[in-house]
Parts: sequence; structure tokens; C-alpha cells
Amino acid sequence: MAAFLLLNLAVILLSAVAQNITDLQNALSAHGVSAVYPTDENFTIVSQAFNRRFTISPIAVAFPTSVAQVSAAVAAGAAQNLEVVARSGGHSYIANGLGGKDGALVVDMSKLKAITVRSSNDTALIETGNRLGDVALALNAKGRAMPHGTCSYVSRGGGNRRTQWYASIESSVNYELNAALGYGGFGFTSRIWGLALDVVKSATVVLGNGTVVSASANVNSDLYWAIRGASPSFGIVTSIEVQTFPAPPSAIVLEYTWNDLDMSTAADSITSFQTFAATNVPPELGAELLFTKGSSSGKVNLQLNGAWYGAPELFNATFAPYLNTLPATSSANIFPGSYIDSVMTLASPQGLNTSAAPDEFDTFYTKSLMTPSAAPMSAAAIEAFATYMTTEGFSSTTEWFAEVELYGGSASAINAVPLDSTAFAKRDTLFTIQFVSASAAPPYPAAGFTFLDGMVASILNNEPADWNYGTYLNYIDDRLLNAANLYYGTHYPRLKALKAALDPKDTFRFPVGVTVA
Repeated sequence: MAAFLLLNLAVILLSAVAQNITDLQNALSAHGVSAVYPTDENFTIVSQAFNRRFTISPIAVAFPTSVAQVSAAVAAGAAQNLEVVARSGGHSYIANGLGGKDGALVVDMSKLKAITVRSSNDTALIETGNRLGDVALALNAKGRAMPHGTCSYVSRGGGNRRTQWYASIESSVNYELNAALGYGGFGFTSRIWGLALDVVKSATVVLGNGTVVSASANVNSDLYWAIRGASPSFGIVTSIEVQTFPAPPSAIVLEYTWNDLDMSTAADSITSFQTFAATNVPPELGAELLFTKGSSSGKVNLQLNGAWYGAPELFNATFAPYLNTLPATSSANIFPGSYIDSVMTLASPQGLNTSAAPDEFDTFYTKSLMTPSAAPMSAAAIEAFATYMTTEGFSSTTEWFAEVELYGGSASAINAVPLDSTAFAKRDTLFTIQFVSASAAPPYPAAGFTFLDGMVASILNNEPADWNYGTYLNYIDDRLLNAANLYYGTHYPRLKALKAALDPKDTFRFPVGVTVA
């Protein structure tokens, strides 16, 4: 009898799914929205996750060509109580651009690619199907720029893979454009201009019932606040108006390498970087420390990556106080040039024209920490972190790195923004540390999770229990405990209230999002 009941239940569920797909096909077709379904030949290709740790099957992937079609797609999904998510570049670390789990309606934004640069007020109107490289080229053609990450293939944000892990890795908005704008959007120009979300002046947003609205400081101001810190939970952004900046007259990209540092020297490099950041470091400097596995136990490799956007003659003097604390480099590469040269150098080996080559994939797990400016990492935490990298790091069978990014410091535009002016919750940040462990191919090994958990614990176990650290949503972790507090901080109660008002059916739902429940 039990087997009979289970069989009947399975038949009912399959029938319901079939009905959902049929109704969805009819609704999308009525508005001219093309879509790919699980029975279509190319479904496997269009539903492939950037992170091969995830294999997810959406109910459909829709490809709207206009705001009206995005609205129709959302309304069609909401009518059947489907989870609806937007995808631009598809670089969400936990495949939230596919819904994070089976059964979502994916609204792929790749057909919406208009970019208009307005010389009258130095803004740009950018549709969210654009990727970073294409936006950088369009802005630069008019002598303008904006803050963003370094990977040209991420939709208006960042998001590298192992061929270019060694830069600022970001995922971006609408699971990509919604995320760089909605979750942060950090790059080496961020200490001058702020995060990507800080330059958003207005947006066109499709709400969970399909309604199309504008959001700005003067129109739907609560929604405007929410999308700059938690955008994917509140709607699909179809276009953004951003403030642009004059492209710097010159730029210098730097890459210094130290091979096989011992634990003590590795710890000193972090301590000195922390001290250096707390001094009067000009905002024109963006930099990060990148640690990777050494050639033997007790050793670790270090790379200092960054860019200088100030006067070229001041470059050496600016960096000297930090470099003087370290031993002689194993190699030093300096790439002077124009601003767009620096964007191309940082994106290499990928080009800025993203139509020239296909995207790539990887199998990885990521964690993060945002260290507070008011309470930098303790000496004990730094020593434990360096010890872990030089011992457990050598033993790990995964390919890993730990990236210590300079967010704050004495003159950072990121920290100058009042905390409550946007939903982004971690303004008092000195470093954002990204921890990544990758495998050559799926399945991702269980030991990789344990290894990264231990690396983060090496720091947290040596800080006070009330240490006011955070984590970064663009380096999203699907296994994180206390995620709402660590990602959204003191803004979470307001975000939940706005979610209940703006998306009461929880149409835009996915792992680690703001929920109605």
C-alpha cells in the first residue's frame, strides 16, 4: 500500500510539473518571449553553472529582448508561484543565477545590452545584459570610467576563474548586475570612487508581480535603498543609471612576487600591510595580497597585485613604506599605460570584448571575511592564519588561494559613505579576505570544505567572541552559519520588512537571499 501511495504521489507531481511547463510555455509565447526547456536539445548548455560544484535544472530559461518581455516573464512565473531569478553573466558562486536549486524560472538578461553615455551630466544608462569588458570599452570611448572588478566576462562586476584567479574576484548583477550593484562591486578603483553600488543614481526594476518601476533617491526610495545592498531579493534590474568619472590620465598595474616565504615572513607581510593601510595611503592606490601553496611544508607564495591611478612619479614613493618591510622580490612586473590599458592588463588573459571568446567554468568553494577597521586582525590571528597556510595549505590536495584585499584605509571612498544610506552593511571594513579552494573537475572533494573552514577558523578562533567582522555577498558561501547577520548586518530587519511589502509572494527567492518568512 505504501509503495502504491508513493507511486501515485510521484505521478501527481510529474503531472503538476508538466502542467507548469505547459502553462509557462503558453504564457511566455503569448508575449513573444523565447525560452529553452528541459526537453530542448540545448537545455544542458544554457543551464550550465559557472561553478561546476552545482548541477541545477531550471523549469525554463527565458531570453527576453525588452523590459516588457522581462515583465511578462516574471508575471508568468509568479502566476504559478515559481521561483524567479535573473541571470546576466551567470557567475554566482553558488549558482543563484539558476535559482540555487531545481525548478526556478531563469530570466536571462543577455539580450539587453544597450549602453548610452551621457555627456550632458556624465552619467551612463546601462542595460543589465552587458558584461564588464563591454561596459569598460563603451565608457572609455567617451573618456569615462566607473568602479568595477577585473574580470571582463562578469556582467558588470568581476568574477575570475583559475586562469585569472589572481585578481579581484567578484560576481555581479541580476545574478551579476543585481549583485555587483546590489551586493557591492569592488575593484582597484573603489578606494577612489566607491563600490559599484555607490555610483547607481537610478534603476528600472521589475517587481515580483511583473510591475515595472523606477527607483531613485526621489522615486521609490525604499526600493532604491534595498537594491544597493540586496538587489536580487527585490526585483530584476533591467537598466541602471550610473555616475561616471573621468578616466585617469594614466595607470600603473603592479605585480610583485615572493616565492616560498616562511611562516614568520608571511605573517609579517600581513601585519605590515595592515599597518600600511592604516597610514595615509592615497585613494589612488588599490592593492591586495594573494597567498598560494608553497613548494614545501612551512612555505607559502605571496603575490602583491594592484594598480596606481595617481601621478606616475609618485608611484615608487607611495609603495616604498610597505615594500621596505619585505625581503627582496622573486619577480617584479610593472605595467604602465593608459587607464584602459590597465583594465585590459587586469582582465588578461581574457579580452574586454566578451563576444570574441566563450566563457569558462570551474569547480570551487569560497568563503570570506571582512575585517573591521576599528579592530584589525590581532597578532595571534595573523600568526595562526600564516601557520595554517604554510602547513595545512601545503597538505591540501585542492588548488587554493587566500586574497587579502584593501577595502578601507585612511582615505577610502568605500568607508566614507554613511552606513545607513544604502543596504550594503559593512562600511567599516579594512580588508576583505577571500578564501578559495578549487578542484580540477567535479565532484568537489569533501576535504576542500574542511580545509577552507579551518583556514577561516584559524583567524576567528584568535579574535574576541564579539569581533565585529562580516562576510561579503559577492563571495557567497552556501554553507555559512549566521548568514543573515554576517551578510546583511544591522540592515536585515529593514530588508525583511521591505521584502514583505515589495515581494510578498517571495517570487525572488534563492539560497542566502532576503526572505519573507
